[in-house]
Amino acid sequence: MSTTGRGPTAGNGTGSGTGTGIRLHAPAPGWAVEADVVVVGSGVAGLTAALRCAAGGRRTVVVTKARLDDGSTRWAQGGIAAALGDGDTPEQHLDDTLVAGAGLCDEAAVRLLVTEGPDAVRRLIATGAVFDTSAETGEIELTREGGHHRRRIAHAGGDATGAEISRALVEAVHAAGIRTVENALVLDLLQDAEGRTAGVTLHVMGEGQHDGVGAVHAPAVILATGGMGQVFSATTNPSVSTGDGVALALRAGAEVSDLEFVQFHPTVLFLGADAEGQQPLVSEAVRGEGAHLVDADGVRFMLGQHELAELAPRDIVAKGIMRRMQEQGARHMYLDARHFGAEMWEQRFPTILAACRSHGIDPVTEPIPVAPAAHYASGGVRTDLQGRTTVPGLYACGEVACTGVHGANRLASNSLLEGLVFAERIADDIVARTPSGSRPETPAPATGPLQPAEARHEIQRIMTNGAGVLRSADSLAEAAEALETLYARALGELESHGKTAVPGVETWEATNLLCVARVLVAAAQRRAETRGCHWREDHPDRDDADWRRHLVVRLSATEKRALVVTPTDSADLPSVDIPLNPESLEQ
Repeated sequence: MSTTGRGPTAGNGTGSGTGTGIRLHAPAPGWAVEADVVVVGSGVAGLTAALRCAAGGRRTVVVTKARLDDGSTRWAQGGIAAALGDGDTPEQHLDDTLVAGAGLCDEAAVRLLVTEGPDAVRRLIATGAVFDTSAETGEIELTREGGHHRRRIAHAGGDATGAEISRALVEAVHAAGIRTVENALVLDLLQDAEGRTAGVTLHVMGEGQHDGVGAVHAPAVILATGGMGQVFSATTNPSVSTGDGVALALRAGAEVSDLEFVQFHPTVLFLGADAEGQQPLVSEAVRGEGAHLVDADGVRFMLGQHELAELAPRDIVAKGIMRRMQEQGARHMYLDARHFGAEMWEQRFPTILAACRSHGIDPVTEPIPVAPAAHYASGGVRTDLQGRTTVPGLYACGEVACTGVHGANRLASNSLLEGLVFAERIADDIVARTPSGSRPETPAPATGPLQPAEARHEIQRIMTNGAGVLRSADSLAEAAEALETLYARALGELESHGKTAVPGVETWEATNLLCVARVLVAAAQRRAETRGCHWREDHPDRDDADWRRHLVVRLSATEKRALVVTPTDSADLPSVDIPLNPESLEQ
């Protein structure tokens, strides 16, 4: 069920309400940690924010769902985009980003990203990250990826950029003595009587200093939980990417935006039509170095579809692949890089080479079968340029956030840069504005039903069939009905019989997946056009007159099943209006 509104914001007006009153069913916290700021997530965004908060004198705790080095960042192959090369400028990077975003980027956010980005990368290098350099000049080697008109992608270990960045940041966190809680699934936001952030509840899985459900009390919470790719059957995302941060924020009363814009990476190793879970990515950098997309007859089908051919923005390449598959009744296309030779494959793309060979494919001698798979959420929890959400004290950065940078489609390798730049801005805001010490929370009852663990696969099937690369009014209506059936069934059991699924990691994850799936489908149903990575077969054209605007979604605080979907009045995201309480400012 969803309702609609119209106006500059879909929020509750002041940003100071007490949220939706919906919480996950979970045991009461059996232990607690006191902090000034808690960072949820250990990718580039989370660890950068943690290091900067700690350097600013704030007691910082990092909570991460797996091990500290298991964030989504480590899976990033291609690199990090920034105007670091001769002749390149932030203005050129801005232009490429705006084009990729298909009319929905917040230009102020993009300008901030591209101007602050180069120095942020240099600070990352100073932290210890080692990028590949030219043997002749000693300068950072730069490559191209889709949508970029210049070589501006810095990489490490050939195709292991994310792993190197993760290594450097994890070592820096350990060296700084920052407290970490690993193998911990965040549950819900703690809030005080006025709706301001007071920390989080979390469940620690396995042995360690803490076990079971606990709490971290802090007046500032940074969500850096990554994406929600596991809402689809096949994705490049790790198994932990179940939309936990977006779901937590919605239950706390925050707004999300642009969730319909899920980027499907064009070139994911095809492992069969029934393959599920995390799939091996074949980085866009492979195309940046000259690989060609071909069909079974060896025809380069992207020629003539875009001036950049295989290096067009990802939504265009994904659509080109899907169209060719439809035309030929094929289940995949091919990426041909045989002309690279063994030496280039081994030195430039060792990770991809090993992944392909582990599945019986040798890119040195044969084309790689590829097909699009869910990759990146361009939307997320709505923030301002300091990473503040519509809930006071709650911040978001990285893939979980919607800063306005990506618009309708993320430009390749802008994700690591966004996490880096906005994490620094968030930390600076917290150090400047948030006092030390926690505030008392007001306990909130659990009123939302839990989904059974087996619902996860059902949600993935529904979303893949109804809200994947190709969408239509009929497919989305079927998906919406199926998702509502899952929710209504669990809600009925709770309200009629007081029963819900047994609290645990699998049921909490399934419940979070259903939450973000319902929001994604509701927004995709409303957006009756094709724009960026949102492709409606029944509305194949971009419609700037009616749809050059964002959709902002929140959970209703009065009607438990309702999603409130509100179009903005223009392509500009509404401001994040959080009234400041003088007591919340450091004097």
